[in-house]
Amino acid sequence: MKLNTIKHIGRSDFVNMGPIRLRQPLPTNAIEMVDPFILLHHYGPYEISEKNNPFDLGPHPHRGFEPVTFLFQGEQLHRDSLGNESVVKAGDVQWTTAGRGIVHSEGPTKNFVKKGGYIEGIQLWLNLPADKKMIQANYQHVKHDEFNMVISKDKKVKTKIIAGELQNMYGKIATQTPVNAFTIEAKAEGVESLKFDSTHSGMLYLLKGKVSINDSDILELNQNQLIQFDQDGEGFNIEALEDSLLLFLSGEPINEAVATYGPYVMNTQTELLEAMRDYQMGKMGFLPAS
Repeated sequence: MKLNTIKHIGRSDFVNMGPIRLRQPLPTNAIEMVDPFILLHHYGPYEISEKNNPFDLGPHPHRGFEPVTFLFQGEQLHRDSLGNESVVKAGDVQWTTAGRGIVHSEGPTKNFVKKGGYIEGIQLWLNLPADKKMIQANYQHVKHDEFNMVISKDKKVKTKIIAGELQNMYGKIATQTPVNAFTIEAKAEGVESLKFDSTHSGMLYLLKGKVSINDSDILELNQNQLIQFDQDGEGFNIEALEDSLLLFLSGEPINEAVATYGPYVMNTQTELLEAMRDYQMGKMGFLPAS
């Protein structure tokens, strides 16, 4: 297998988002986006209790992209203007296609807040091409035990296929564009080789642990945690130097202008103004506060 070279390697430093302190490996000053991926936030592990719950996000809109949540610890309640209401638990994935507009809220469930515990997850913004930005909104929730999984020859690396394809096994999430999303759980000394299409932009993010990539670069918590690959190979090798957890993402670049403002991702400033107006007029639906 021809290995992809590494285009960029970077840190995952903390930023403040209102009352929430979280890691933002994408975007940064060094890497604006990995088309079609616009933003990646890694929140937690964060201790939640009745006295401390900054993650209760009330109703808010989105348009023009797909906000995706990979939950690794805790549990969250999702509600939206399409009428969906579901409890997302550790290992689950919720994949929202905002399209022309959706209003949703999310936060730790009341029971979880009452008993207390840790919450940790990834919030990903996946762009939609211009011809799909105004499609009907949709919501998918897949539980942790429903995903297909590839296990390495040494039995130490488990790759869960959220979306896309790996070794002729497929993800449970239906995607609007060609995208792979895998979570990788590696025990110390585990090795694995993962392939992805050379038409895709690919990146690998480390949530915990320490791994060697292609026998050349190290990802380690609180050091470099994100790798962006060049589109010049067939895949990459992982060797776990300690127990580790990673997220791999790849997708075909959309190669279109991107205009963002708050919860909207469009192609032009005019379309952003239209999105704000449509939300104010109720065209994205309504969601009463719980």
